[in-house]
Amino acid sequence: MKAKADILSAGKVADFLLTECRERGDVITNLKLQKLLYYAQAWYLALNNKPLFEEDFEAWVHGPALPSQYRRFKKFEWKPIVKEISSVKIDDAVAKHLTEVVDVFGVETAAALEMMTHHETPWKDARRGLSSDQPSQAVISKKSMASFYKSLR
Repeated sequence: MKAKADILSAGKVADFLLTECRERGDVITNLKLQKLLYYAQAWYLALNNKPLFEEDFEAWVHGPALPSQYRRFKKFEWKPIVKEISSVKIDDAVAKHLTEVVDVFGVETAAALEMMTHHETPWKDARRGLSSDQPSQAVISKKSMASFYKSLR
């Protein structure tokens, strides 16, 4: 495991993803940002056997969500996030990983990403026994994410 001091904050990863998408001319909603953060963490766990950031995702109705980042951008509702974000300096290997996440998942709509997560084991397992519209704060375990995405490699 990385030392805690070496693990990025979810906010720093969110800032990187937002600036990367903006540089490509993409607009990002909170829903889409949540899914990009999720896939960034999931694939980092699968490929590196360690978390990108410590915060846990919760299995919300519209897919995995990071409460801190959802609240941070909540005022934008379903509209594009237009908050001024400064460029983020991060390790080259992490930047490469996050850029690849945007390459693969950034081309999808927020709704398509939501549907993808709804068909994947980590979110489904965390919501087991809940109706599709029932709110939940159930944690999607990092172990579940790592195991599932490793199986897709």
